[in-house]
Amino acid sequence: MRHDMRMWQVERRKRTRHLIELGGLVVKAGIVDLTGDDRATIYGALLWMAEKLRSEDREHARSLWTAKGKQAFDDG
Repeated sequence: MRHDMRMWQVERRKRTRHLIELGGLVVKAGIVDLTGDDRATIYGALLWMAEKLRSEDREHARSLWTAKGKQAFDDG
């Protein structure tokens, strides 16, 4: 039982860290400042992204976004 609790805690910490890192990307991209921390706008933009990734244009959008993200990471 004690082992199960520890595994659950480890998985929870991993998930929490992952969510924090994703939130950090939103901040790093300037989205929070540019939207005035408007959660509806941020969520709407993410929904638009998801819609794009479900469309026939997904490969094109993904390759553009990936290239832009890699460049930004390289630029630091």
